[in-house]
Amino acid sequence: MKIQTLIKDKDVRTIAAHDSVKHLVESLNTFHVGAMVVSSNGKTIDGIVSERDIVRALPGKFDMVEDLHVRDIMTVEVYTCTADSTVDELMSMMTAKRIRHVPVVDENGDLLSIVSIGDVVKHHLNEISLENQTLKEYLAHAH
Repeated sequence: MKIQTLIKDKDVRTIAAHDSVKHLVESLNTFHVGAMVVSSNGKTIDGIVSERDIVRALPGKFDMVEDLHVRDIMTVEVYTCTADSTVDELMSMMTAKRIRHVPVVDENGDLLSIVSIGDVVKHHLNEISLENQTLKEYLAHAH
């Protein structure tokens, strides 16, 4: 199955590199998301920042948290996929790279959406459930 089915009607939230970590935390909480794409214009990808980045940045810096900005903690090496990528390809990449959020880009590299590991797992569980139901129906009618 293609990623385009997972991103239908799904928004992507962005934040600017110069925004404060305080604003980032408030935004993650407000939008109920685990990561935001760092972008100056909502199309180009400057980085990605997640709850994990916040947790990794804070030890030894609790007294500086008011002065931290997104650019100080964001991940700049961002792995992306396209709407034509498959869910299996995305699962493999997420597992190999140990990442939980992957921005979806168009053919020009412009941001379209974002897929989380939760989206992938939900899809995978739905596929397994459908397969299970199909097998049960087949066995019920096989006698």
